Amino acid sequence: MDIIFGRNRKEQLEPVRAKVTGKIPAWLQGTLLRNGPGMHTVGESRYNHWFDGLALLHSFTIRDGEIYYRSKYLRSDTYNANIEANRIVVSEFGTMAYPDPCKNIFSKAFTYLSHTIPDFTDNCLINIMKCGEDFYATSETNYIRKINPQTLETLEKVDYRKYVAVNLATSHPHYDEAGNVLNMGTSIVEKGKTKYVIFKIPATVPEGKKQGKSPWKHTEVFCSIPSHSLLSPSYYHSFGVTENYVIFLEQPFRLDILKMATAYIRRMSWASCLAFHREEKTYIHIIDQRTRQPVQTKFYTDAMVVFHHVNAYEEDGCIVFDVIAYEDNSLYQLFYLANLNQNFKENTRLTSVPTLRRFAVPLHADKNAEVGSNLIRVASTTATALKEEDGQVYCQPEFLYEGLELPRVNYAHNGKQYRYVFAAGVQWSPIPTEIIKYDILTKSSLKWREDDCWPAEPLFVPAPGAKDEDDGVILSAIVSTDPQKPPFLLILDAKSFTELARASVDVDMHMDLHGLFIADMDGDAKKQAASEEQRDRASDCHGAPPT
Repeated sequence: MDIIFGRNRKEQLEPVRAKVTGKIPAWLQGTLLRNGPGMHTVGESRYNHWFDGLALLHSFTIRDGEIYYRSKYLRSDTYNANIEANRIVVSEFGTMAYPDPCKNIFSKAFTYLSHTIPDFTDNCLINIMKCGEDFYATSETNYIRKINPQTLETLEKVDYRKYVAVNLATSHPHYDEAGNVLNMGTSIVEKGKTKYVIFKIPATVPEGKKQGKSPWKHTEVFCSIPSHSLLSPSYYHSFGVTENYVIFLEQPFRLDILKMATAYIRRMSWASCLAFHREEKTYIHIIDQRTRQPVQTKFYTDAMVVFHHVNAYEEDGCIVFDVIAYEDNSLYQLFYLANLNQNFKENTRLTSVPTLRRFAVPLHADKNAEVGSNLIRVASTTATALKEEDGQVYCQPEFLYEGLELPRVNYAHNGKQYRYVFAAGVQWSPIPTEIIKYDILTKSSLKWREDDCWPAEPLFVPAPGAKDEDDGVILSAIVSTDPQKPPFLLILDAKSFTELARASVDVDMHMDLHGLFIADMDGDAKKQAASEEQRDRASDCHGAPPT
């Protein structure tokens, strides 16, 4: 698997035209912008973990039936410092960097002290976030980098801490209909408290405020949730929302702050400070967006590790939310580069298969309900919520599907009742081998797979004027271990899951993590293109010989 994970990737600075086979829908116009690690060796030094690699942005621009590809490394401060030194000099989560051995003792001592409360990397390699009219490369630290989505040029660095007191933040924010951004971060021992902070970034400067100012200056804290442990906050990668509530899972996969403060001196990575406590609970926090206060009832479930929330919605006085859950934290361990070699089938065998789980939480628990009774009366799930003697509620999920990750939905249904999950399929390894469409209603699935092909996260793009939830296309960047098969952008019909087109590019493409699609047509133009395409289909059908 060195073909996929081990080699540094070359940039493709100038757009290169892809070879398209099949037919791209006429309405599909815009740019698929993706992010992920692309460089794991600098000089003679090498990162330990795949998630540590230097961020490589890439894009597929789709216009009038043609597709152009380009890629460029994020010119972060981390990238620039490493390249200038020709070695890894900035620490990442799984790789601790150390000073030049030629430095004097005073310089070394200062470096050790500066790592006690670490200033994290700005190597933003996980996702792309839209804020107003701007786009940012993001990771899970307090830094994000503004980028130009057309040229992939790196622009200014933004430090969340200037606007909200967080040391870490998720790479999976949510957006409301106005484009405002809702995100979460962890504030570590701020004024003697460790807490989880939900904050909102407005899409535009509020009316009446001084024009020309950045919306960032109007970031507001939405709600704060105290951590159950002052010095061991929970790790989390995402969170859920409904129309009126926020769902946050405080899972027993925790970061030991004391170990983190001494990791540099002990010559250990920050990743070594994460530990899963399987004997503890996962606390389910529900925050009312209208009052900006947590719901008072205490909900919990068994220990688990969740990286990705899928979706959530309100139904009959309950919150129903879906997550991809693991029984342990082994997933992170499997992506150490030492495991991703020629023996990767043995080294990366999953000990806990990712499972789509559905939970239900009662918003108004019956105080007169008997202890041990199920408080859920929702017909759409078999998930339960059992009342306990102390008033807490123990939630048990419905298990929907095994072997999927990197879930996406039609974002028009985010926070609302929905039917379809689009995800990458995983089997014996965490590395995806197929793309899955799972129907929650019928419990059935459709799949796309091809020999020697490794798909990225599938992204759903709705057709203009779509009436059905799955009326649109799926986009996924595919890399191959077959030297005769170049990488390509796959375009599937989201309804039938049949291939519409693929755009092959003769470039050194990397496997990415997350991203978004930027449409560049207005609604009327899209509808006209879709209408023309429907007429073409009709004429094709009328002109076809009878069968």
